[in-house]
Amino acid sequence: MKLSLQSIQDAQAWKGYHLPQYDVAAVAARTKAAPRWLHFGAGNIFRAFPCVVAQRLIENGNMDTGIVCCEGYDDEIVTSCFHPVDNLTIAVTLNPDGNIDKEVVGSLCESLTMKHDAARVAEIFRSDSLQMVSFTITEKGYSLRNAQHELMPAVAEDMANGPAGCKSFMAQLAALCIERFRAGAKPLALVSMDNCSHNGEKLQNAVMEIVEAWQKNGRISAEEAAYFTTGVTFPWSMIDKITPRPNESVEAELTAGGLEDIKPFVTARHTYIAPFVNAEKPQYLVIEDLFPGGRPPLEKGGIIFTDRDTVNRVEKMKVGTCLNPLHTCLAVYGCLLGYTSIAAEMKDEDLAQFITKMSHDEGLPFVVNPGIIDPEQFLDEVLTVRFPNPFMPDTPQRIATDTSQKLGVRFGETIKAYAASPDHKASDLKLIPLVLAGWLRYLTGVDDEGKPFDCSPDPLLDSLKKQLADAKLGGENNAEMLRPILSDASIFAVNLYDIGLAGKVAGYWQEMMAGPGAVRATIRKYVKG
Repeated sequence: MKLSLQSIQDAQAWKGYHLPQYDVAAVAARTKAAPRWLHFGAGNIFRAFPCVVAQRLIENGNMDTGIVCCEGYDDEIVTSCFHPVDNLTIAVTLNPDGNIDKEVVGSLCESLTMKHDAARVAEIFRSDSLQMVSFTITEKGYSLRNAQHELMPAVAEDMANGPAGCKSFMAQLAALCIERFRAGAKPLALVSMDNCSHNGEKLQNAVMEIVEAWQKNGRISAEEAAYFTTGVTFPWSMIDKITPRPNESVEAELTAGGLEDIKPFVTARHTYIAPFVNAEKPQYLVIEDLFPGGRPPLEKGGIIFTDRDTVNRVEKMKVGTCLNPLHTCLAVYGCLLGYTSIAAEMKDEDLAQFITKMSHDEGLPFVVNPGIIDPEQFLDEVLTVRFPNPFMPDTPQRIATDTSQKLGVRFGETIKAYAASPDHKASDLKLIPLVLAGWLRYLTGVDDEGKPFDCSPDPLLDSLKKQLADAKLGGENNAEMLRPILSDASIFAVNLYDIGLAGKVAGYWQEMMAGPGAVRATIRKYVKG
């Protein structure tokens, strides 16, 4: 049994799967003729969440077209994964009781790449029917600069040359919007669905920097530049659904049922992909309702539309207190303590107590209730249902990726709130600085048993490891070697020396560098003490 449009016509062969309750080919034809929704970055969370929502709306008669996806970074996702299975996906929901729900998703109706299908993508942007373009390209996808804060060469070249023949993705996107302006200037919403703070603002800033450079260089007219403020919107959003890489245990269960050719693989650009996705059941997507050309009725699929301030409060609640900081804590300490499963870490009394106390005692007091989602209920679900789910194959190593880019958002806002409070000061914090110290200990690449391990990819990893090159487990470790890191506000959102927290972080780090077993001992000392 192989995944294909022809194969799923035999419903009996696919017993146990929810199959599309509509004519997939007919929906694809309507989508191609009049596309309403284009998505860039066709990764795992996109297929596990928005595509499933779209499928449900098509089945319920709320939508009659699906989604077109395009890859601007990793062509293999489309050419080697989507095309061979007729753009279908198997969405696997991993329930806490061990049962799995299996669904064949057919709402992804056309898959393209910027490299091979640029003319078709431009045609879609010119279409009167297009209402929204969404993105899950990761936070790095919006960056125009390298780790040294210098414009990347391709971006600088695109800024100088104008919309024709752009090489960098953000410039290509801006050029496509120019195409839309020249085809009648129909309005359009560009919607980031990436898991990062102020995602719509990041997208807008990147696009507008390019547009302003083009106008300054005489490459576009004032009217074309103005379209990006009068006809294009950049709604903010908050997305939340834990979606690990395709897991071999899930593959084994699917193949045991007769499915063939679904093996996960890694592309040349290091994307982990498969014809199936595996994810938890809980999911949240909150979007600023700012769609000048209309939008699909996604609220009928459980997506929440609200104003920007509410989106911002939800995002801060989740990213700054109730989920992401806990994930980072488990990521760095999981690597140090030899774990390869988040669920297994939740059985570790020290770590479970660590994140519970940190979130309840240090984070929640400064959370503003967004109104549409209760912070305490959300946090309780994370601690008692989501993280402990033993059937979620998520790893601390995956979550530890790009930690230097996450710390400011995940911890910086709470640190700044303590520093600004008349009743508190940053130095009151005990467990948040222990996470930061744990990250510094993690950067040494030596676990709590004294064994080397590979740190996860991070754009600052090489430079950070150089600064800690003299650190030795069990040796005399001068805290001054930490000064360039702890004073870097681009990492922590604040200079930790300026707010009186650097000494505590450095002290924790020195304790954890005392020798094998010192990480565990330090956790117990400050979590239980």
